[in-house]
Order: sequence, then C-alpha cells, then structure tokens
Amino acid sequence: MLCIGSSIGVLVTGRLLQGFSAAVVWTVGLALLVDTVGQKEIGQIMGYVFLSISVAYLTAPLLGGVVYARAGYYAVFYMAFAVIAVDITLRLLLVEKKVAKRWLDEPATSPPPPSLSLTNPLSSPASGPVSEPGAENSPDINNSAITSAEKSVVPPTVPARLHRFTLPPIVTLLGSRRLLSALWCCMVQATLTTAFDSVLPLFVQSTFSWSSTGAGLIFLPLIVPSLVAPYIGFIADKYGPRYLAFAGFLFICPFLILLRLVTFDSLPQKAGLCVLLALVGFGLAVAMVPLLAEVTYVVEAKERATPGIFGERGAYAQAYALFNVFFAAGTLIGPIWGGFVVRSSGWRVMTLTLGVLAAVTAVPALVWTGGVVTRRHRGERRVGVHEGEGSGVQGEGTEKGPSDA
Repeated sequence: MLCIGSSIGVLVTGRLLQGFSAAVVWTVGLALLVDTVGQKEIGQIMGYVFLSISVAYLTAPLLGGVVYARAGYYAVFYMAFAVIAVDITLRLLLVEKKVAKRWLDEPATSPPPPSLSLTNPLSSPASGPVSEPGAENSPDINNSAITSAEKSVVPPTVPARLHRFTLPPIVTLLGSRRLLSALWCCMVQATLTTAFDSVLPLFVQSTFSWSSTGAGLIFLPLIVPSLVAPYIGFIADKYGPRYLAFAGFLFICPFLILLRLVTFDSLPQKAGLCVLLALVGFGLAVAMVPLLAEVTYVVEAKERATPGIFGERGAYAQAYALFNVFFAAGTLIGPIWGGFVVRSSGWRVMTLTLGVLAAVTAVPALVWTGGVVTRRHRGERRVGVHEGEGSGVQGEGTEKGPSDA
C-alpha cells in the first residue's frame, strides 16, 4: 500500500497497518527473547536489542535517502521487501524453547529402576515369585516397599499461595511504581533520541551548508556509542540497573545543553558537534539498556513475591507491550518537541529543554529503578546473581512489599 499508494487515505491506512504489525512483532519478539534467554543474562541480551534499535532508527533514514537519490522511489521499497523476506525466513526457522525442550526430553525416557519392579527378575510364570525369609509373616511388605519407593520418586509439591481475587496482569503491572518509572524513562529516552530526527538534518544544512548526504551522516556519532550496549548490559546483570540508568540521564544533561554553543560554520564547531553527539549517544545507551532489562526484573520480582500472580503463562508479553506503547509515544513526542521548539524559540532553547528533561528523568531513575532506593537496607536483589551465592540475593528490588515493585 505504501509502495503503490497515491492517495492520502491509502498511505495513512498503510502506515496504520505498518504500526500495528510492528507492535505485534516487538511485543512477541521481546517476550520470546526473555523466555528463551532467561533472567541471568537478560541485561546483556537487551544490550544487543538496543544496539539493533539504534542502528535501525538512525541508519534507516540515511539508507533510504541514499537509495532514493541513486536509484529512485521504488528502489527504497525493494530494499524494504528484501529485509522483510529475510525476517520472515528467520522467523520460520526459529525453534521456540518449549518445542526444543520437548525434543530434548523425549530421549531421556528410560525404564523404571529394578527397585520399583513389581516382580522379581529371577522368577518365572511357572515357578512363581521367589519369596524371602519371613515373607509369610509380613504379607504387606512388598506393597509398603513399593508405596515408599513411589513416594520417594514423586517430587514434593509446594502449594501456591491462594488468591480469592486476582487482578488482570496488565492492571497489576500498571500499579507498579517501579515499572511505571522504567516506562517513563524509556519514553524520555525515545523522545531524546528522536528529537534530533526532525531537527538535526535541517540544522546542519542551514548552519554548515551540508548536503543531504552530510545531513544523514551526522547521525553516525549517535550510533557508534551503541556498540558498547552489550557490555553495559553485562554490567547491569552483575550490579543492577539503578545507577546505570541514573548515570546515563545525568551524564547527557550537560552535553545536551552544550549543543547550544554550536551556532556558526567552522571546523571546531563541526568537530564539537560530532563529539557532543557522540557523548549524548553514549549516555543514552547507558540509560536505555538497563531499563530494557528492568521490565523483566519487575515481572520477576512480583512473581517471586506473590507466586502465581500472573498465571501460568506469566506477564512478559504484556509488560513489553506496555514498553512498546511508551516507547512509541516517545518516538511520536520527540520529533514534535524538537520541531516545535526550534521553530518557535530556536536551536539553543531546544537543546536546553532536552537537557532539563534528561535531568528531571534522572530522579525517578534513581528512586525507583531496581526498587525503592530508601529500602535497600532490606536486601536489594540483583538479577544475574545465582541464588544461594553470597548473601542470597535473588533479584533487583526489595524482597517484600507491593510498594517496592
């Protein structure tokens, strides 16, 4: 529809369907990722996810512009069709964890041990079972032995906490201040990233007289720092997400404000713009990666505090659906924010407002990421630490209390 559409109605319908499909793919993909990888290394894996997000959002306009300028309108969609074909092929080849586990469990079946056999292997139908001395005095010894053996094989069941009334998982998640804080921070991160999409190309064209190619290449300083995202995720798995998220937003605040000093055409100004954008990109990566993992940490913390609160299937898909909603809201707010402020007040005011927004967002990142900061003395849990190690910490946040999550 977007490729062959020639009317506004067709193009709008195509964009709506595109957004709907993207929401489904994002939500299911992240939930499948968490279910496959598990919680111990989710931070590092989310680092790769953030790397993919950054590369896609910031290089797609560049590739689209270059292909459009060199090969024309339809060539852009041919490139998109090729990417979609590769994506569909990989999804068809994907083996889900539950399917793979069923394949691995099938060869593991073995005959019962001899101790559970009901008949003596030395006996035959003709001779009958061989009796042990004193068996006539204990007619129930075999039955009692079998019963005790069966009981030893059956694993003990831990009774789950009973709930007379359970709220829908989406309502429970929205009632978590910890999750709402993470979602707010994700929305702000998307706003800060996409605010430059509508402003930066026009700014370098008007200030430095750059062509469309240069206007596209100016996004590279924002992309390159995302290469360290997997290492940031590794640190989040080991030490928790709180201080990484807080440091990321606080780190980019001065550099966003310093962008207002870039005002005229000179080599030092161009170099300064690239360096400042690279520092901003690094801070955004430091903040975003632990926040992506924090969504998983919140679901795990609530499930451990109240087993069965989200049912048998859990709530990862719904948690990342909320993340997708807030992140999409940020990508909508960012270009509008940047374009409106630059048009009404100029580049200097726009960078100042973005810096203030980053500083304000650092506060909830410090207070609620990983659980309420004032309750750390109750045993802050760190995800990625094996249970039973050290002091027995189990996850990120406080051990008990609905207000912690």
